[in-house]
Amino acid sequence: MSSNKKYSVTIGVGGNIGDTKKIFDKLILCLKKDSRFTLLKTSPLLKNPPFGFLEQSDFLNGIIRLQTDLCAFEFLQAMQRYEKKFGRKRSFQDAPRTLDIDIIFFDKKKINSKNLIIPHKNWANRESVIIPLKYT
Repeated sequence: MSSNKKYSVTIGVGGNIGDTKKIFDKLILCLKKDSRFTLLKTSPLLKNPPFGFLEQSDFLNGIIRLQTDLCAFEFLQAMQRYEKKFGRKRSFQDAPRTLDIDIIFFDKKKINSKNLIIPHKNWANRESVIIPLKYT
């Protein structure tokens, strides 16, 4: 259920299948057109080696800051729909993907549920988050 409150959200985006930059550009256009979101800032993209499953191509990663009136769980569902729209398949953990969207911060909220952990549990240990975050 959306509210009148505007939440400040930081998401990490990543991908390594297909034309990742083009996918990110299309995602940004979709977010700009979606009345549930106000895009505030985007970082430059950073090329990163994979972690976990290493037998795959390098990733492009970036950070997007935006505002929304959706609650955290509605926001998660919206981001998962965008991942699916851009061809994300969830075959196994750390698998190659067209688009991965992680919620890094959702306002100043702390959430620890089965489906959602905020702040993202490993954000402070990932260069793919720390470096682009400096630009936003």
